[in-house]
Amino acid sequence: MPIILVPINAQRFPSWQERCHAEYKADLITAGEAPHVADQHATDSLERAFPMGTPAADNAVFDLVHNEDGTVGYLWIGRDSSGDHASWWVWDVVVEPEYRGKGYGRAAMRLAEHHAREAGARTLGLSVFGHNEAARGLYESVGYETTTVKMRKQL
Repeated sequence: MPIILVPINAQRFPSWQERCHAEYKADLITAGEAPHVADQHATDSLERAFPMGTPAADNAVFDLVHNEDGTVGYLWIGRDSSGDHASWWVWDVVVEPEYRGKGYGRAAMRLAEHHAREAGARTLGLSVFGHNEAARGLYESVGYETTTVKMRKQL
């Protein structure tokens, strides 16, 4: 396999969390949320997932590590918010821009499935912003199906 999952260590976790917050906030703003609402939405989401400021048993954050390229991105996976312990969620997956197009995203999704299955998951879901066509294409190519669609028109 071209990459492996390496748990993000406690020293690096705060900087990962800051990056995740900033990227999620930016995506929410691109999707139409006001900046202050997007900031609070991102803050609330991360605080629910990591109430003690560290990875919890039902959420795992990994670096995506290639033996030659080093760290090529990250994956955040955990139980979804439904209360069903067999339903898991890819909360965030990022392949750094300079490593895209090399199959790392596809490999990350396969590793996510393996990790979730090993933890007892029967389903693995995710959300993707409508403006992220590359991610939508990847997810569809590895078998994800659309279950809901939100639409909006600017007036």
